[in-house]
Amino acid sequence: MSDTRIRRIVILGGGTAGWMTAAALSRALAGQGVAITLVESDAIGTIGVGEATIPTIHWFNQIIGLDERQFMAETKATVKLGIEFVGWNGEGSRYFHPFGTFGPPGDGAMFLHRLIRARADGDTASTEAYSLTAQAARAGRFTRPVPDRRSLLSTLGYAYHFDAGLYARYLRGLAERAGVTRIEGMVASVERHDDSGHVRSLTLADGQVVAGDLFIDCSGLRGLLIGETLGVGYDDWSHWLPCDRAWAAPSAAEVGRTPFTRATAAEAGWRWRIPLQHRVGNGYVFASRFQDEEAARASLIAGMDGPPLADPRLIRFTPGMRREAWRANVVAIGLSSGFLEPLESTSIHLIQSGIAKLLSLFPAADCSPLLARQFNRVFGQEMLDVRDFLILHYHATTGRTEPMWQERQAMAIPDTLAEKIAHFRASGRIVLSSDELFRDASWFAVLDGQGVRPGDHNPLIEAVGRDDNLRQLAALRADIAKVTATLLPLPA
Repeated sequence: MSDTRIRRIVILGGGTAGWMTAAALSRALAGQGVAITLVESDAIGTIGVGEATIPTIHWFNQIIGLDERQFMAETKATVKLGIEFVGWNGEGSRYFHPFGTFGPPGDGAMFLHRLIRARADGDTASTEAYSLTAQAARAGRFTRPVPDRRSLLSTLGYAYHFDAGLYARYLRGLAERAGVTRIEGMVASVERHDDSGHVRSLTLADGQVVAGDLFIDCSGLRGLLIGETLGVGYDDWSHWLPCDRAWAAPSAAEVGRTPFTRATAAEAGWRWRIPLQHRVGNGYVFASRFQDEEAARASLIAGMDGPPLADPRLIRFTPGMRREAWRANVVAIGLSSGFLEPLESTSIHLIQSGIAKLLSLFPAADCSPLLARQFNRVFGQEMLDVRDFLILHYHATTGRTEPMWQERQAMAIPDTLAEKIAHFRASGRIVLSSDELFRDASWFAVLDGQGVRPGDHNPLIEAVGRDDNLRQLAALRADIAKVTATLLPLPA
């Protein structure tokens, strides 16, 4: 029988996406005789805004064998317990999207209905009072969650803020030690097989030819292989997500350690604040239809805690996704597969999600179209799900009078999102598929935080009387406060 296995993999582009892919593939294919080559040029900058993550990062770090303590030291990482949204319901408003779950251990989505009912019965406690993660974040305290599902500590969730450039460098070291070969160079041309149309090789500016069986396009927004070479189209979502520019700049490290990202609504978009060990990452994502670039740059600087340590850098993008992230023998990972602004810190997750789906559907040398179709179906659906969650943030704003925000509130939204909102308004239900990234707690945090109120709750909770439900919730708040006080303060 002839050998039909992939023997040569070429990754085009470095940065976070390229080196995450290289580290994962070298680990998964260890001992199988597969040559992995990564082609990148130091002359091409990387966007590198993915400095905040969500808890799915633990899965990726585990599969490539990272030691958490070393990883955090090497990447100047800090703990992230969630995202604080400031000004999304008008000036002075704020709410918190915590990682982990609301309520006691094991209560799941049903707790949210108990809370909805309690509010109708007079409970005036804040939503944050029912999240151990939120209370820990506000108190500047932390411990790692425990596996015992009977413990309140099992309801905690956390991720990281880290320096994306240092993360890529750290992963590069792991990948190169595992046998990945890095080639410095610019692509001059791409050669394809005449019969299949598959990519055969890359010819670099110095004449070097890099051949492969499978090509991973990590070339960023350009999409050199998936877009320019194979001609895969791009769906533009800017009619729902109008921001198409971002200014980014670092500032001095804070004295303490804020264990959350902050997203502050501004006149034509929103500003991020991401605290690392050695600096604070700042950015302003804005819609150029509503604010010119220089005014946006001034807005970023005015909103920072201190002066920028470097000149602000401008990033231009079009929100949307490739119609196919896998075509022929090319798989797009990272920004080459699409761009969704970092409002919920999904950029790095979508890189690792693409890698995970590639590993589960890893092809033979023929790169079966069946595998490509399945990859495109599941990855495309994940992009749509995240898109709807981001649109919710814009559409559900109140109290903002700027033209961009007024337009967002009045816009027609996707039917899939409209259906979710309708279910929540009618009965407090959050209707999700089993594969959606953001679960009940996340949807509830944003819906509730931005003032979307349910008219009813799940009738199954009526087995508990009104007074008993209120007493149980009061006891839960006390337990959360007590456990929060036992957590260790984060280091200054």
